[in-house]
Amino acid sequence: MSEEVILPIPNLDVPQYHFTLTQATLQSAHPDALKSLLESIDKDDMAPYLRALYAASNPPATPASPISPSSSRPSLAIAIPEDKGLLEKLEKRNEEELKKLDERLAEAEKTEGESEIADALKARATYLTRIGDKERAIAAQELAFEKTAGVGSKIDISLTLIRLGFFFGDHALITSNITRAEGLIEKGGDWDRRNRLKVYQGLHSLSIRQFKRACDLFVDALSTFTATELLSYNDFVSLTMIAGALTLKRPDLKKKIIMAPEVISVINELPILSELVHSLYDCHYNKLFIALAKLETSYLFPSRILNAHARYYVREMRILAYAQLLESYRSLTLESMSTAFGVSIEFIDTELSRFISQGRLNCTIDKVHGIVETNRPSAKNAQYDTVIRQGDILLNSVQKLSKVLY
Repeated sequence: MSEEVILPIPNLDVPQYHFTLTQATLQSAHPDALKSLLESIDKDDMAPYLRALYAASNPPATPASPISPSSSRPSLAIAIPEDKGLLEKLEKRNEEELKKLDERLAEAEKTEGESEIADALKARATYLTRIGDKERAIAAQELAFEKTAGVGSKIDISLTLIRLGFFFGDHALITSNITRAEGLIEKGGDWDRRNRLKVYQGLHSLSIRQFKRACDLFVDALSTFTATELLSYNDFVSLTMIAGALTLKRPDLKKKIIMAPEVISVINELPILSELVHSLYDCHYNKLFIALAKLETSYLFPSRILNAHARYYVREMRILAYAQLLESYRSLTLESMSTAFGVSIEFIDTELSRFISQGRLNCTIDKVHGIVETNRPSAKNAQYDTVIRQGDILLNSVQKLSKVLY
């Protein structure tokens, strides 16, 4: 197990507070988010971040501030009051602390060994990361990485850089350091760091809409979760349930999610997600649609990670529910389907028509008689198509290889 305690630096609650302030639909949460944001900034001496935040709140006609790497950064739905006194106070704290860290580093370089120098570099890099000075923090962490000897410590630095990437929404920084951490893990990372990395990989997969991979990684880490520096245990279980509901087959959903001791231990604290997975598994589709609506407003839209995928997730869950019901019958009336899902016949007709035309559901609608008939694709035809596709790929690979060899 890791001997060093991994601190929650940078504080990933801060960009979530900032995100909340950018969403006009979350107006009721703005006062609390603003208060928590400023308190967290004050607590962690985040002068560079606060300065960038003021620039984002009142942007001049200049390039984007480092709050977000995107040039299409959403403007704040609520203006952050500019407090020059707070900014000056934090800058003074930064100056004093960095002076102490620089003096400690200089002393280590003069009179102590490589281990002490590496520790001093890591301390300085940690402070720059904590205060949200992105560019200087990355440079300091990379320097500490070069001077650090142990594989475990190098992995910890890579994980810190991944968290820094999550903090600023920098996917390039995240992916490069995940790749580096994976290589280091193979060279000798312990089981604790290996399991932590799965959570980091899963969260990144979720942020780029790879729900299946995120689910697999989260389920693997469910019984050994220790990455509290990245997210809380309840949040981790919530994300596991959200990803699992969409991607797991019904038997696996029960085995890996519903009956998992780790989920059962906190399920009473997550009533919406409990209703989501149980109604899907038990085929109570009217309850599922209600749970989906609650999930969208309570979890998906307010989440910095899931907000961009909210519409996609709800649509895919509806398709999953329709397909699950249709799989059990050769035909159904539109009226019985509308009753099962607790919606109008017109809604079901419109939804099914759209998904059928997109090739997402294997059925047809007899509008005259109000019947939905399923069209189960032939298993043999599907296997034949798979063989043909894989055969083409193999032949192309052989042709490329022959050109190289001859």
